[in-house]
Amino acid sequence: MSQPQAQVTPRSVSWRIHGLDIAGLSWGDPGGRPVLALHGWLDNAASYIPLAPLLTGCHVVALDLTGHGRSDHRSNDASYQIWDDLPEILGVVDALGWNTFELIGHSRGAIISTLFAAAYPERVTHLVLIDAVMPGPVAEEDFPRQMRSALEDKMSLPSRESKRINSIETAVEVRIRSGLDEPAARLLAERNLEPYRGGFRWSTDPRLKGASAVKLSPGQIDAVLSSLSMPTLLLHAAQATFRAPELMARVRRQIPRLTEAEFAGGHHFHMEGDVAAIAARILAFMDESED
Repeated sequence: MSQPQAQVTPRSVSWRIHGLDIAGLSWGDPGGRPVLALHGWLDNAASYIPLAPLLTGCHVVALDLTGHGRSDHRSNDASYQIWDDLPEILGVVDALGWNTFELIGHSRGAIISTLFAAAYPERVTHLVLIDAVMPGPVAEEDFPRQMRSALEDKMSLPSRESKRINSIETAVEVRIRSGLDEPAARLLAERNLEPYRGGFRWSTDPRLKGASAVKLSPGQIDAVLSSLSMPTLLLHAAQATFRAPELMARVRRQIPRLTEAEFAGGHHFHMEGDVAAIAARILAFMDESED
């Protein structure tokens, strides 16, 4: 028997944080267990439309991170480093009145979740990471080359997409070619489009495709991982296209309270796979590891 779904259709929510409009989607009773959900690179809050309604008893808020979906782009002088979203995330949870909450992240959102949880471990009661934890470490001698790549991208990438897309169906096909199934591609594409010259264009900030100016050293990554004092659940995609055995060895060595599980599917398995089983595993993890 399927679990009851108190609210399948999400509510649109938004906040004005540090001069930026931050948009999102919300499910469940505001009096339920607070859960913040962060999406992956070039995705948006619709990433959680399949999963969030199945997290029964939870008040789930999924954000459009800056430069994605319906949230504002950063100013022309700003950047999109993985830590740049942390002030807005802090502003949103403060606006929600959440002193403590569960944190779920997918891909780039998982990396950002890891950074937030390391900085504010007293506020994150449980951490759920979907198919990512941290980027791989970079040797210190590579810093000048990395900085140059970031500067060249900064000078060349625009802050708004200029290519016109004829129809939503065309946009959906683009996302399908990136490896998504049709329902997941449609959810993400529809929220990442805006009207443009009689058609559409991607609302995603093109600068998100630029190189990072700074990448973390092995010691910095170890410090972040060892600061995750809360119970942490890492969900792997069985058909993941990227494997990083050295990074995973570091993750298993450094995170104090790590649990792992694997599910069939590719990188977006939380949208395309056995979503009910994933939701059940997350809920069981939260219940089993209550302090």
